[in-house]
Amino acid sequence: MPIVRAVVVSSPGGPDVLRAAQVPDPVPGRGEVLLDVAAAGVNRADLLQRAGHYPPPPGAPAWPGLEVAGVVVDVGPPATTGVDAADGPAGPAAPRVGDRVAALLAGGGYAERVTVNASLTLPVDPLVDLVDAAALPEALATVWSNLCAARLAPGETLLVHGGSGGVGSVAVQLAHARGHRVVATAGGPDRCARVRELGADVVVDHRGQDVAAAVREATGGRGVDVVLDVLGGGALRSNVELLAEGGRLVVIGLQQGRRGELDLPALMARRGSVIATTLRDRPAAQKAAIMAGVREHVWPLVRDGRVRPVVHARLPLDEAPQAHRLLASGEVLGKVLLLP
Repeated sequence: MPIVRAVVVSSPGGPDVLRAAQVPDPVPGRGEVLLDVAAAGVNRADLLQRAGHYPPPPGAPAWPGLEVAGVVVDVGPPATTGVDAADGPAGPAAPRVGDRVAALLAGGGYAERVTVNASLTLPVDPLVDLVDAAALPEALATVWSNLCAARLAPGETLLVHGGSGGVGSVAVQLAHARGHRVVATAGGPDRCARVRELGADVVVDHRGQDVAAAVREATGGRGVDVVLDVLGGGALRSNVELLAEGGRLVVIGLQQGRRGELDLPALMARRGSVIATTLRDRPAAQKAAIMAGVREHVWPLVRDGRVRPVVHARLPLDEAPQAHRLLASGEVLGKVLLLP
């Protein structure tokens, strides 16, 4: 059986449990394409999976990796018609051998080759660096789906916690490109300056400023319409206090814990709402619909340069342990990429 190289988790634990291994060369199924991987994005979900806290969904490879970019080297049988959208697009939009694409995965991106449903791919324009494009699929799908869930409307203000992170750096750019006012947090003057360059109207240094006071000042005491939050439980109470009337708190991460205190009278007084989502374990049809929205509404902004990948470091695939240490350090600006 043909084999390829991948980075697998030998047992749940720290970064050193990641090791290079040989795995079967994947074969594309119905509606799928096979990619030679140019780069794989490293995400906090990978750190959770490595530690044994975020197992892959049924049918996904056992090793980490939620996004890649690469070249199509084989195409599986056509998707069956008349079933759900997750079976992939038909006709000229479907990737062909030789096409450059970025792709959203349920797992298995830390490898030389991957298979992916064609509906979860994005065509990479010749003007976009193929390696850097691996920094985009997961963040774009996360940001787009959650801003849609929050119904962020023209003229409204978005607060992005962690504006210098992999998701945050994309959220700042996308919201700015679509004409929203963006307030973001980041740690340290240099990182704040970089986030401001990405399009944030106001950047708050959470290491040296009172975030709540700074947000109130930036909004004239009104609060923000939507909070995109990667912090989770530890920031739940403070995030509610930052909402304007009718504001929406969207929780997409748990960096400050799984549980927090929710002040219901404060939420009710604002007629606010709390929304919480994940991406990886959504049904295939939902992920296909999200990627269709990204392809239509967001990908043109990547093509014209208004939204671009922010890459902190590019490391060889075998240095996955170091990539995980780097991401866990909290000093990454944008994404870390692994290159087979």
